[in-house]
Amino acid sequence: MRTFEKFILDRVKRWVIVIGLSFTVSCAAVNQLNLLTPKDEVEIGRQASKEIEKEMPMLKDATVVAYIDSLGQAMVKASELTMFEYHFNVVDTDDVNAFALPGGYLYVNRGLIETADTEAELAGVIGHEIGHVVGHHGARQISKQYGLAVAVEVITGGGENSSLARDIASQFASFGAGLTLLKYGRLAEQESDAYAVQFTSKAGIHPEGAAQFFEKLLALHENQPEGMEVWFTTHPPTQERIDFVRQEIQKLPTTVGLRMTSDRFEEIKARVLAYKKNEPISPKVPTEKRTLK
Repeated sequence: MRTFEKFILDRVKRWVIVIGLSFTVSCAAVNQLNLLTPKDEVEIGRQASKEIEKEMPMLKDATVVAYIDSLGQAMVKASELTMFEYHFNVVDTDDVNAFALPGGYLYVNRGLIETADTEAELAGVIGHEIGHVVGHHGARQISKQYGLAVAVEVITGGGENSSLARDIASQFASFGAGLTLLKYGRLAEQESDAYAVQFTSKAGIHPEGAAQFFEKLLALHENQPEGMEVWFTTHPPTQERIDFVRQEIQKLPTTVGLRMTSDRFEEIKARVLAYKKNEPISPKVPTEKRTLK
């Protein structure tokens, strides 16, 4: 069969499957339905990342960005995640938050780096966002919000110039309406928390950092709610989540020497704080690496 004919047949088959699903799945199942292939997710994520980096202030410090990328890639490598190529970047805003686009595009806010006290806390959040990508949570949100429209777009090969693709990208970039695509349900958040525990541990970082960071955010929100609104809208930390993370940690095999922080993290945090204050950056005296058993 010629390539073009095979392409058309494959598209028709996908259309038939989607139509069938639309009449047979329950409402609960629809919330878990992903109408996008991994290739579709990468394309949407790529377009959305272009929009985000045009609309949002990006941190231009290559040293800080390289550190965030290396931390994220270490978890990706240790976990042998091969479906997507992961891209990490830093948004220059005080808001304490991080978010992931479909297909492996992840962003960490400067405010998150400033708020984390240890590398383990920062890694726990990044691992959680990687979990959203691995769990295809963004793709499910898109499928839920746009329904058959996104399936038709994919099947007909809408491509880079499609209005739907641009709309999805602008939603991720806007942080207004876009919050609807970044706000996941309880099960998706739990799944990502479980992934964060696995990914940090496999990378040699203590997963307790994730639980500690959630505890910190609860305290900060109670005492200083300003700056926490975005995080609490997209990732509401609760005592239930903290307990769940610690239950997942208990399931791990006993491992000694998992690090809580590193000299590199301390240097990067000092660099970010100096950047915020517009102060000259001075070399930091190395500190002893802290670990938990």
